[in-house]
Amino acid sequence: QLQLVESGGGLVQPGGSLRLSCTASGATLDYNAIGWFRQAPGKEREGVSCIDSSGGRTNYAYSVNGRFTISRDNANKMLYLQMNDLKSEVTAIYYCAEPDPMYYCSADVPILQHSFASWGQGTQVTVSS
Repeated sequence: QLQLVESGGGLVQPGGSLRLSCTASGATLDYNAIGWFRQAPGKEREGVSCIDSSGGRTNYAYSVNGRFTISRDNANKMLYLQMNDLKSEVTAIYYCAEPDPMYYCSADVPILQHSFASWGQGTQVTVSS
């Protein structure tokens, strides 16, 4: 049973940076894509980014493209989300999630919640001055 634990969230000023981490245990990540979602207060959970099993293919939500970078370290079962130039609108709980095995992470495939089966508990990111 795969378990995902996010960390690295916190309070940061506008324009600042954060690096979120997701630690996997209980199963290998080597063969699956994995992704990040976020849920702001009063809003639905939305896909932020995904990365394929090898790390060679990624996808980003339009709103974060160019400011966020997803990466993974399969050997250490880690997933990362580097977030730069943060703005208040990115304040949310951030979740890492593993999709169904048939999910294909690609720039032209939406990052949709229903395609993801295993979720972490989330880490809070707050951007405020």
